[in-house]
Amino acid sequence: MGITNNPFSLEGKTILVTGASSGIGQGCAVMAAQLGAKVIACGRNEERLKGTIDQLDGEGHTSFAGELTDPMVIESLVANLPALDGVVFSAGISMTAPFTFSTRDKFDKVFNVNFFSPVELLRLMVKKKKLVNGASVVFISSVGGNFGFSVGNGIYGASKAALNSMSRLCSLELAPKKIRVNSICPGMVVTPLVEGFSENITQEDIQKDIDFYPLKRYGKPEDIAGGVVYLLSDAASWVTGQAICIDGGITAY
Repeated sequence: MGITNNPFSLEGKTILVTGASSGIGQGCAVMAAQLGAKVIACGRNEERLKGTIDQLDGEGHTSFAGELTDPMVIESLVANLPALDGVVFSAGISMTAPFTFSTRDKFDKVFNVNFFSPVELLRLMVKKKKLVNGASVVFISSVGGNFGFSVGNGIYGASKAALNSMSRLCSLELAPKKIRVNSICPGMVVTPLVEGFSENITQEDIQKDIDFYPLKRYGKPEDIAGGVVYLLSDAASWVTGQAICIDGGITAY
């Protein structure tokens, strides 16, 4: 006998996903649609966004292509948004640099994408009343800079630590509107972002790193998407202000 009112269903919900053209964002968009959501997929590459839309179950999905570090693009997106039941901020970039080479321009490049863009987008969505009461906001953060620290990862880690901090602060300020705000902190996930990073590392070193994970593998986008759609659903209606690690056990050490 099935569940009559499935709290994990996203039926009737409209969900915005940034960074939806690949990786974790694409995985979140696909799984949200599988659970019944109408998805608005955002990314920089229109052709790749079309590829994401083609993978989505159901009908009524739309896409928005644009550079979300551009204030004019953010304003245009917000102006054209319908009422949203959920938002997933998944767009992000990485950068590896020793501290002595971590110049201000490198910090600006990473923070503009990983921190300032999603925070400004959320601010405008709240100001323009685009989030319904009871909406759920999910930031894709990282274990890096929050629960784990590695040499050369300072810029990226700092941007994700800032994102986690803002997520918790927003959870308090938006609670009176019944808007929940949480972050997901993935360990290493096999995405185009990570694959580009691993080009400069030997397969032997990659395998050593994988072996350090208790579950003996890197994550997949759908591993993260499962946690995201939970937070978007009514099953998580009493969950806010949390930074949830989905990391194959790496932070258990």
